[in-house]
Amino acid sequence: MTREQLETHQIALYFAAVLAAAAFGLLATDTARHLEALVTPAIAVLMYAMFLQIPFLDLRQGLGNRRFMAALLLTNFIFVPLLVWAATRGLVEHPAILIGALLVLLTPCIDYVVVFTHIGKGDSRLTLAATPVLLLVQLVLLPVYLAVMLGDSSEVAISITPFVEAFVLLIVLPLILAVLTSAGARRSRSVSVWNEAWAWMPVPAMALVLVAVIGSQIAVVVHDFDRLLPVIPVYIGFMLLAPVLGFASARLLRLPVAEARSVTFSSATRNSLVVLPLALALPENMRALAAAAVITQTLIELISELVYVRALPALIR
Repeated sequence: MTREQLETHQIALYFAAVLAAAAFGLLATDTARHLEALVTPAIAVLMYAMFLQIPFLDLRQGLGNRRFMAALLLTNFIFVPLLVWAATRGLVEHPAILIGALLVLLTPCIDYVVVFTHIGKGDSRLTLAATPVLLLVQLVLLPVYLAVMLGDSSEVAISITPFVEAFVLLIVLPLILAVLTSAGARRSRSVSVWNEAWAWMPVPAMALVLVAVIGSQIAVVVHDFDRLLPVIPVYIGFMLLAPVLGFASARLLRLPVAEARSVTFSSATRNSLVVLPLALALPENMRALAAAAVITQTLIELISELVYVRALPALIR
């Protein structure tokens, strides 16, 4: 199989990974729980592989597209948080589910959104170039949004430590290694070969993350499905309304078609795989249910993306 064939069939591979992980997690629950230890390192590997694909030399050009960046920031950090605040008011009596929903819905995706944007005929290069900005802004603003939306709830204790650890392990370290690798590839043949080999890795790394995440958490989702019911309408409503907000931002900034699709995909696609370690770092009394709420969003979102890749190119012309 060539790299192009691998990328062409990646969505099918992701769904196969999800189905296999779900079957393993349900049939071998005790063994599958050990996959939780792989979640953070698997995400770190994925981030390194994704960062290696970022055209760092073209980053200034991508970030120099001010209207695109303004629309991206407007929809993800103003419009979407307002939607999330309104949509989650019915969850205040379910603190574990509320914190899980807030973690996942307030953070724009920085990994497979690039894939879906490409399939949906958006400008995936601009989306990829904007990844570091989205990461930095969401990690700065997420604690602020949580403090505001959780209010005076004494049942939810949020520590800054998981955020710092996630930022260092999942973002800073992979980003630094990727930059050093990209720089070294120009001067060293062996580093260049290493860099080229990692061009194959985003798809397998994403599949590995899905296996680790779904396999380790699916039993909790199934076991607590009745307790997760209140959050499902929230996720469905988000999947319907978030693309509208993204498109509105793009129209407001008068973006061309491909860029408008990119902003729309970004507004609707969330960072569930990266925030899962944050949910798992919550206090013991809400950790499992909050993580299950995050995984539930992932499962709904993967189905929604199949609709987006067909509908958004047809609707945004």
